[in-house]
Amino acid sequence: MEYKTVIVGIAGGTGSGKTSVTRAIIEELKKSNIHSILLEQDSYYKRNDHLTYDERVLLNYDHPDSIDFDLLEDHILTLKNGKVIKKPIYDFRIHNRINETEHIEPANIIIVEGILILAIPKIRELFDAKIFIDTDDDERLLRRIERDLNERKRSFESVKNQYINTVKPMHLEFVEPSKRYADVIIPRGKENKVGIKMVASRLRYLFNNLITKV
Repeated sequence: MEYKTVIVGIAGGTGSGKTSVTRAIIEELKKSNIHSILLEQDSYYKRNDHLTYDERVLLNYDHPDSIDFDLLEDHILTLKNGKVIKKPIYDFRIHNRINETEHIEPANIIIVEGILILAIPKIRELFDAKIFIDTDDDERLLRRIERDLNERKRSFESVKNQYINTVKPMHLEFVEPSKRYADVIIPRGKENKVGIKMVASRLRYLFNNLITKV
């Protein structure tokens, strides 16, 4: 039996504020006792155990081929059917998945967040609502540098090279064009509190409308 849930996709370029916006939406939904869970695209990077660390560093992690979208699709559908999943855990320090997984229970609203989720048709078609976070390119770059230096312990040289060689080209090829599939575009990320509240209100409506049809 299909579990009654709303599936939401939140996309945007690297450093656009997707995670912050997602957390703010989840907090807004909590006020109405609507339970939400988050599936991050980054958790679904493919395993590359066959490669050395130095080889993994050189991979293009912003290309769709780097993501196990088959597993992500399976997990979304499994949660939609009211069953638990074991979500992968990706370690950015070693550029690979680790053996541990995270136990995830079904929820009223499933939020899937990532730079490429609107660019992949079979993933995009699963969403009841599609959101794109649109943030100035310079601001996104500064956020990326700060995050990778502080949270992921990368060197400035590696961050710079990755941005020039893969991040920016893949953004232009895959991420930016996927914006046309969005139902809602939120500029300025988490600073756009009106936009966040409007999206949360719409998700409440979608969920309440869904359960009244049961």
